[in-house]
Amino acid sequence: MKLGFIGGGVMAEAIIAGILDSGLDARISVGEPVPVRREALQKHDGLNVTDDNAAAVARADIVVLAVKPQQFDSVAESLSGVIEEEQTVLSIMAGVKMHSIGLKLNHRRLIRVMPNTPMQVRQGISAWTATDEVPEEVISFTGEMLRSLGDELKFSDERYVDIATALSASGPAYVFMFIEALADAGVKLGLPVHVSRHLARQTVLGSAALARETGKHPAELRNMVTSPGGTTAAGLHALEEGALRATVMNAVEAAFLRGEELSEGK
Repeated sequence: MKLGFIGGGVMAEAIIAGILDSGLDARISVGEPVPVRREALQKHDGLNVTDDNAAAVARADIVVLAVKPQQFDSVAESLSGVIEEEQTVLSIMAGVKMHSIGLKLNHRRLIRVMPNTPMQVRQGISAWTATDEVPEEVISFTGEMLRSLGDELKFSDERYVDIATALSASGPAYVFMFIEALADAGVKLGLPVHVSRHLARQTVLGSAALARETGKHPAELRNMVTSPGGTTAAGLHALEEGALRATVMNAVEAAFLRGEELSEGK
């Protein structure tokens, strides 16, 4: 499978590294206008890097749009008349719906992927969808590619990708803030900074692993930690008083609504 990337930023490089490390049968070209980024990408063996988008996507089976949403209009203009009917366009642009991509590129073979930043360490989760026109071999390759970066969920309804954007794509920021707050609490009570951060990171990592491996409901796992009248019960009461649940739910909803606004150009 030949892939032509438009944009060689951090997320694009993470995807490329995952493909190369997984041993997938892929030939990759990247169109990147920034010299520093082109130089950084050259360290990957077998990668063809250019400043010419048209050259990067020539004869590619999959054209990967890995640019910021606000750059899409200019990129679409540069690709006018370049994208062939038999090519599939795969977008990782946040908030840009397939309808808009299809209109601006006059194209029907489309895949939309919403990855998240943990894919940089092969622990990501990608939500994605595709139009009916995408060939089965491209669908299969895309699934393999995304699994090389962690996990993936394919949806038939694009709206679920929009919701996942607010939950799993923005979610790492919420988790990082929680880790930061957890570590700050330890420091406030007297732990050294490096010790408190280590405890906080491993606590979140281990808790997520336990939830994944056991498959138990989070409430069941929470109850396993909580003794009547104990320290954890006191801490949970403080979190309930601070409306942690409602705050997190409101954050995801706010992110979703903002994504809808951005998709409408607001």
